[in-house]
Amino acid sequence: MTTYATEPGPAASAAARPALTPAGLVTVLLGAALPIIDFFIVNVALPTIQADLHASSATLELVVAAYGIAFAVLLVLGGRLGDAFGRRRLFMLGLALFTVTSLACGIALNAVTLVIARAAQGAAGALLMPQVLSIIQAGAAGEHRSRALGFYGATSGVSSVIGQLLGGLLVAANLWGLGWRPTFLVNVPIGLIGLLLARRTVPDSRAENPLSIDRWGTALLAVSLVALLLPLMEGGSLGWPWWTIVPLIAFPFAVLALARVEKRLEDRGGMPLLPPALLRTASVRHGLAVALPYFVGFGSFMFVYAVTMQEGLHFGPLGSGLALTPNAVAYFAMSLISSRLVARYGQQVVIVGSIIGALGLLLLAGSALLAWPRVAIWELIPAMILIGGGSGLSQTTLFRVVLARVPTSLAGAGSGVMTTTQQTSMALGVAVFGSLFAWLCAGSLGYEGAFTLIIALLALLRAAVAVLAVRLPDPR
Repeated sequence: MTTYATEPGPAASAAARPALTPAGLVTVLLGAALPIIDFFIVNVALPTIQADLHASSATLELVVAAYGIAFAVLLVLGGRLGDAFGRRRLFMLGLALFTVTSLACGIALNAVTLVIARAAQGAAGALLMPQVLSIIQAGAAGEHRSRALGFYGATSGVSSVIGQLLGGLLVAANLWGLGWRPTFLVNVPIGLIGLLLARRTVPDSRAENPLSIDRWGTALLAVSLVALLLPLMEGGSLGWPWWTIVPLIAFPFAVLALARVEKRLEDRGGMPLLPPALLRTASVRHGLAVALPYFVGFGSFMFVYAVTMQEGLHFGPLGSGLALTPNAVAYFAMSLISSRLVARYGQQVVIVGSIIGALGLLLLAGSALLAWPRVAIWELIPAMILIGGGSGLSQTTLFRVVLARVPTSLAGAGSGVMTTTQQTSMALGVAVFGSLFAWLCAGSLGYEGAFTLIIALLALLRAAVAVLAVRLPDPR
């Protein structure tokens, strides 16, 4: 069995590791926020995009799917490239490309151009995002690293909520009569500021022994994710034509081929794209088993909630964004204190956070059911505080559990695996629960029954996360 080098001792590590300053941490977290914001910002802009570009429902779903699939497929490769060519260099390249592709999205003249630009934007985000965790892993140690990972988890969750809130504000403002376009154009000045800051504040690092690209592993990972995500996202709206069924049948065979190729490469002494030795690490293995259902539920909740607020309750884009504000405030507050709670209670923070989130989801379903169709935003506040607070505890701690014991030599692979799991799971949640929600709305249940049922199912899923979290290793 192949083994990988672990981190050097404390003295050597401190001397060799480029220090990540507070200013550098803020810069990389800004870079991390942009791709996540854009994954969610489009949710509240979709009705306006459809009206402006005369897009079909299937094409509109591709606006979401193209970004998510390109992002998920290339994340692990992005981490490997950062290890080989320098993490700051790839961070700045990814940020520059993300800025350019955001501009392309904002000036797209038709739906097809927007879909292509969204796919390119997702690919740019996949270059940018893994470098953030790798820079934190390589530039911080001990409690400094633990706190930085906690801030990353907080940024990840808050950015998803801010995405929909900011999207609602920008669409409602209709700046200069541009409608939905500022939801993408706003990234341009932010990206330029980030590039200027990165040159001065972000330390450079790379793997001591740069590894060649695992071409077969990269190709098979891409085939596996596309075979799963594209049919699930597009099949329902298109009536499940044959070309959406065949990839789903091929998916398990592609995953099996990927596992065999990676194991064979590891046995020969090479470094696979997804190192089996890394996946055999207890913290990574158990952490990803919990992260998958958690992010499935998180992504689907954000999508279903945004659609219901706009289409079911007619809050409009601004009201839909404001309805998420209590969630964002609670998430941010709890994520800030999660480090102290983890230092005292360890992995039990994930369990407690999941239970709180499940209770919040049940309260949300009950509140909506009792007041429908005259639901006021203030009636949703208690439930949203519980959901946001529970997520703030669970999500930030999950990142710490998975990554805390990953050696610096595998920082790129570790961050790539974690972020791929996060993005794939969120896209999977939107595909499965979003499709189920649309089907239920079109039936006799309508928005009221569909929303209540989906939220109740997500509460059960969050309770399952609490049960699975019992096996998590202690991150302290």
